Amino acid sequence: MGKNSSEASKRERNKTIRWVVTVFFATILISGTISLVSDAVMASSSLAVAFLILLAIIFVGIIFDIIGMAVATANEKPFHSMAARKVPGAQEAIKLLRNAERVSSICNDVVGDICGVVSGSASATIAALILSNVEIGWPEGISLVMSALAAGLTVGGKAIGKTFAVNSCTQIVHLVGKLIYTVKNLFQKRK
Repeated sequence: MGKNSSEASKRERNKTIRWVVTVFFATILISGTISLVSDAVMASSSLAVAFLILLAIIFVGIIFDIIGMAVATANEKPFHSMAARKVPGAQEAIKLLRNAERVSSICNDVVGDICGVVSGSASATIAALILSNVEIGWPEGISLVMSALAAGLTVGGKAIGKTFAVNSCTQIVHLVGKLIYTVKNLFQKRK
């Protein structure tokens, strides 16, 4: 009995290490790509477009934070009855909930944190755009205001989103399950 539990423990530890290493490298790759693309697009954009890009990045972070929180708090039970009735997205929702730790980690930590870092970079780019067009006596003030604005929108949006996610977790997880179901069916039809 001790040998089996030791081997199971070792397998679980190796699985966790592989997961952490995968998330680490995926985060570096995704973050670098998104930062590079957003910086290139924002540097050649007007101020209005740059603001819209910043808001979109913040919005994506909030949406994924909502999904991560909903998956972490939802109960699997209602989805079993939906799956028995062949409700589209119910099986996918069950898979999400059975992997809640990883789904939450990807949504909240990987995507959420990447959006936070990229929105900080985007706010610095916007500050530089403003300073290149307007002469201001205290240039650090623009950078400060942009950083504070991005942080405030992110934290405030996530606070509202968390309340919504906890109160509507079943509906959110089912919506994400239906989205995954739809995307899977689209790819299967193309094959």
